[in-house]
Amino acid sequence: MNKCPIAKKCGGCQLQNLSYDEQLSLKQSRVIRLVGKYCHVDEIIGMDEPFHYRNKATHALSFRSGRIISGIYQSATRRVVEADSCLLEDEYSCKIVQTVKRLCIDFKIKAYDLNTGRGFFRHVMVRRSAGTKQIMVVLVTAKGDFPKKREFVDALIKRHSDITTVVWNINPTDTPLFLGSKSETLYGDGYITDSLCGLVFRISPRSFYQVNTLQTEVLYGKVREFASLSHSETVIDAYCGTGTIGLTLARDAKRVIGVELNGDSVKDAIENASINGIKNAEFINGDAGEYMQSLAEGKERVDTVITDPPRAGCSRQFLESLLALSPKKVVYVSCNPETLSRDLFTLRKGGYRVKKIQPVDMFPHTEHIETVVLLERSV
Repeated sequence: MNKCPIAKKCGGCQLQNLSYDEQLSLKQSRVIRLVGKYCHVDEIIGMDEPFHYRNKATHALSFRSGRIISGIYQSATRRVVEADSCLLEDEYSCKIVQTVKRLCIDFKIKAYDLNTGRGFFRHVMVRRSAGTKQIMVVLVTAKGDFPKKREFVDALIKRHSDITTVVWNINPTDTPLFLGSKSETLYGDGYITDSLCGLVFRISPRSFYQVNTLQTEVLYGKVREFASLSHSETVIDAYCGTGTIGLTLARDAKRVIGVELNGDSVKDAIENASINGIKNAEFINGDAGEYMQSLAEGKERVDTVITDPPRAGCSRQFLESLLALSPKKVVYVSCNPETLSRDLFTLRKGGYRVKKIQPVDMFPHTEHIETVVLLERSV
């Protein structure tokens, strides 16, 4: 039975009607069906406590039946499903969201309506570090003046004195996207830090950072195991985000080069290298495929490529650049076994053998599956 009363309305927990063991079995079978033809698939690594694992809570505010509600966008519509808490999100973060909602009522700030385009307050995002316990609150509004914003923040901090920073983000677009491009720090430094795999990472509002800290350490441990570096390799970390994977590997490599299109993430990656005193890692703001193609044309040698692409998988250009660069090893971190299967077919055709496949359950109660794959050049 569903543990969450709004699971069917929300649509975010597609597998909550199954026991956790049944979920793991289903995901294991799916990975085997899609990529088992390439190599033996190791048993999926699950969680001991598969609830409240998300270190980020993101809730929309809306106006319904004469009152402000907070909740989650229904997966198939623009409708906000009312929810004061979530079984996947950090419990304390959800309490902060409820405080923000009550303050909007106290300060007479109207919630935004996606359908009419009226109102001001759109979303609340709370990130709570699992390692340092630092808390970031991002208040997302439509464009316009934020009335009594200092008093609003003072009231929020009074109720939750452990909040580390508060950021005001302006999203003028007519979409359900949470964050816009313009932000103003209202309290603290505008970022928090988290500890992961023995390192410290800075997280800004728009930076990508894995939401399940415990399983991220498991995932990155597998990446490190599969890469099996010996302090002499040059490693490219493609789609590197804030540099988390590349920096965890830097201790074992001669040189790490991270490439990422998101400029905010690259700034954080550079800062993260500095915070951790890592001098053999550099980060480039650009397209990973184009960068690897330039290295191949210059006959530069790269030993290992780590790729952690979005759900759409690697682009054709990226795969062609990877094959042209021809590293000895590729460690592919996938969040979508369908596109993983497609890309493994291309890489195998291009001269790589699939050596290991390890699924990791990063997102219990959902259909999402993370899979780490080791490929080695066959010639």
